[in-house]
Amino acid sequence: MKENQRLKEEVKVDKMKKIEAIIRPEKLDEVKKALEKEGFPSMNVTEIRGRGRQKGARLTWRGTEYLMELVPKTKLDLVVRDEDAKKVVTILRKSAYTGEIGDGKIFVLPVEEAIRVRTGEEGEEAL
Repeated sequence: MKENQRLKEEVKVDKMKKIEAIIRPEKLDEVKKALEKEGFPSMNVTEIRGRGRQKGARLTWRGTEYLMELVPKTKLDLVVRDEDAKKVVTILRKSAYTGEIGDGKIFVLPVEEAIRVRTGEEGEEAL
């Protein structure tokens, strides 16, 4: 019994989540401000192109209709403590919302480990 207890004490498990949000590019500033206001300033932002159920967007230019199969989007990646994940998702949903098709998607994934390169801090301390 003592061996199992000692092993449990040695294994420190931080629960973290990676949140990937795909949003409209024009909503980026609003989303960033909302996250920063609530104490979540750290994120990575990538310009991407993709499509959802609508399979692109139909645009009309000079009377001619065009199909843009891959629509410009912005992807945000955040890693947060497990207990902050729902709050961050709520902030993202509210600040990225327009009510129109193409508002985006949010994915929440488990994170096994995080390590700060400069200091070697691990787990939640690295966030």
